[in-house]
Amino acid sequence: MCNAPDYTIHRHHHHFGWDNSIVPVETVKPGTTLEFECTDSSGGQITPESKTDDIAKLDFEKINPVSGPIYIDGAEPGDAIKVSIEGFGPSGFGWTANIPGFGLLADQFKEPALQLWHYDKDKLGTSAYGPGGRVPLKPFPGTIGLAPAAAGPHSVVPPRRMGGNLDIRDLAAGTELYLPVEVVGGLFSIGDTHAAQGDGEVCGTAIESRMNAIVTLDLVKDANLNMPRFTTPGPVTNHLDQKGYEVTTGIGESLMQGARDALSGMIDLLCAQQNMSAVDAYMLCSVCGDLRISEIVDQPNWVVSFYFPRIVFE
Repeated sequence: MCNAPDYTIHRHHHHFGWDNSIVPVETVKPGTTLEFECTDSSGGQITPESKTDDIAKLDFEKINPVSGPIYIDGAEPGDAIKVSIEGFGPSGFGWTANIPGFGLLADQFKEPALQLWHYDKDKLGTSAYGPGGRVPLKPFPGTIGLAPAAAGPHSVVPPRRMGGNLDIRDLAAGTELYLPVEVVGGLFSIGDTHAAQGDGEVCGTAIESRMNAIVTLDLVKDANLNMPRFTTPGPVTNHLDQKGYEVTTGIGESLMQGARDALSGMIDLLCAQQNMSAVDAYMLCSVCGDLRISEIVDQPNWVVSFYFPRIVFE
C-alpha cells in the first residue's frame, strides 16, 4: 500500500523540455507524497482511434511533456532528491510506434508503423500484441528528473546527470531513485509513462501509456551525487523469467554495432519462428526484450546479447 498523496498535480500543469526558469506548480517539504497526472509521450496525440498515417502528423514540439515542476524546500546544489516510487494508476490504453529516423535500426526501418494496446488497468497482467504474443506489463515513468543548472530551454529527449528521459524500466513501484540537485529547490518533474519496456527501448518507443504516478520526495543533504542511482525492492525480471529466453548475440569491436547485430539477429529469429513481419518483431523487441553487455574485457571484441522472453509466446 503506497502513501496517500498530499497533493495532486493535474495534467494541465506540464511543460516541454527542461528550464530552471519555469515557475514551480507547488512548493513542498521533504517527505511529501504527490500524485502526478502524466500524459503519454505523444502528449495525447496518439489515441485509440489513431492509424499509422497519424505518425507522420505528430507535432514533435509536443513530445514528452512532463508534469511539474515541484520545488522541494531546502534542496540546494550538492544535495540529492530521493524519489520513492509508490505506485501507478494506469489508463488501460497504450501505443508503440516505429517513428522514421528514430530507433536503433532507423536506417533499416524507414516506414512508420503503429501498434495500439488495450490492457486491464486494474489487474495489469499482460497485454496482447496484435500480430501475436502477450507482453507482461510493468509500469514506470520514462522521464523523471530535476532541472539543470544551465539556462534553458533544453530538449527533454536526451537523458542528463539530473535524470530526465532515462527510460529505465526498473524505476517501477517500490524503487527508490536518487537524483543530483543542480538548482535551488531541485524542480522535480515526471512524465512519459510506460506500461512495459525492454532494456534498450530499441525501436524508440515502449508501450507508451497515460497514467498517474505517485511518488514521495525526500531530501538527502550533501549527497554529492555525480549521476542518478537507484535501489530496487526485489527481483527485477520475475515478470519475464518464468519460461526462459531466446538469446542472440553481436560480437565485434563496437558495442553499438554489437547491439545492432544482436537485435537484428533476434528480429530474424522472430520472423522465422513466429511468422511475423520484421517491423512487428522490431516493435515487440522494444517493449519486452533486453539488450545486455555480456562481455567487455576480452579486447578487441566485445559481446552484446539480446534476450527475448519466451513467456510472450508460451
